[in-house]
Amino acid sequence: MAALLQQPCHFIKPDQVISSSTHQIIPSSTNYSSSSLFPSKPTKFTKIALKSSPARLPTQICNAHVSTDPDPAPAQRDRPLKIAIVGFGNFGQFIAKAIRRQGHHVLATSRSDYSDYCDRHGIRFYRNVDEMCDERPDVVLVCSSILSTETVLRGIPMHKLNPDTIFADVLSVKQFPRNLLLEVLPPGFGIVCTHPMFGPESGKNGWSGLPFVYDKVRIAENTLQARKCEQFLSAFEQEGCRMVEMSCEEHDRHAAGSQFITHTIGRILSHLDLESTPINTKGYETLLQLTENTVSDSFDLYYGLFMYNVNATEQIENLDRAFEAVKQKLFGRLHDLLRKQIVERVPLQGAPQVAPVRTKHADVAPSYVPNIEKASKANAAPSFLPDSGKMKALTSFAMPPPPQDSNNDGSASQSKEESRKANRDTLWSQ
Repeated sequence: MAALLQQPCHFIKPDQVISSSTHQIIPSSTNYSSSSLFPSKPTKFTKIALKSSPARLPTQICNAHVSTDPDPAPAQRDRPLKIAIVGFGNFGQFIAKAIRRQGHHVLATSRSDYSDYCDRHGIRFYRNVDEMCDERPDVVLVCSSILSTETVLRGIPMHKLNPDTIFADVLSVKQFPRNLLLEVLPPGFGIVCTHPMFGPESGKNGWSGLPFVYDKVRIAENTLQARKCEQFLSAFEQEGCRMVEMSCEEHDRHAAGSQFITHTIGRILSHLDLESTPINTKGYETLLQLTENTVSDSFDLYYGLFMYNVNATEQIENLDRAFEAVKQKLFGRLHDLLRKQIVERVPLQGAPQVAPVRTKHADVAPSYVPNIEKASKANAAPSFLPDSGKMKALTSFAMPPPPQDSNNDGSASQSKEESRKANRDTLWSQ
């Protein structure tokens, strides 16, 4: 045993055991094909010289990646985390800045080449995810789009990671990534679903007071994994976020009624081509800002909010019904007003009115007189009838003609005929 302790310590990989007869490290016969944890290519083995069959191996020969100590030493517990960001686009860079400010190491990989950006900001960039996983990060943070998340996640070589690695996401929906992570990840991997309720635009002036939603879906309690999870979440807390622990189901229900509706209204307003005016109100300024914030995000993000949130369809229907209710209320009141004006002849409020004309036959209903001078006359005739004093015939509103003297020679009849003709000409001339 003394000779053994003088030899360099060789750690055993999770897929290896020690042969009691040859004292060699050999692959385990356990079948991992169902989860594809370990590579199928041959592994190099290292001999360990032992004088006798090891009934009990020394503590140095152990799984280097699993800690059984529920309370690690402070130096080990507080060391900075290695956080790998998969998908280093606009939002990934936004998150990486805060993680770096909190003293953690950031590894990054993406389809695009961000090596120059990473060199300037002290971040290690990897061309592919396999190289990044060789560094065995403590946390893998998925920052891809909602639509590409499954493809990205299934392309990560899980067998290269520590068996207690924590996976986290920052997607705007939560039930979908939770179910996907539970399906794809090996059982020992930790899962924490998060959603910063802000982005590069809304969080550009700091994160103080902004909500950060998280759900510890699968974190082993009282382990080093649990401690790493607390360190990861504390990075956002130290940035000033308001930490909100919430289930994925509850998050999606609330987000459909807030975030999805907000993006929907912003998208609708963008089709109106709203422009700033010299007399903007505060409310209009808010609408312009809402349009700018929502349209600055990709349409894939908005589509993902609809496609991967089971509550989004209900909200679309609610929004449609609400808009129809407002239209019905608006046009319903307009219909009532027009009906009173057209059918009941009720004057429009504030318009000049005319007093009714009283005759021996009937009261003539008031109407509207476009000529203000005529409207000022107390007994003026309604606008749709001529002056009753000028109407001589062909209407019940005509004034009776004055009596005529009759002559035997028929001059009275001639005078009546001439009078009727004159009245007829007067009426037509009007």
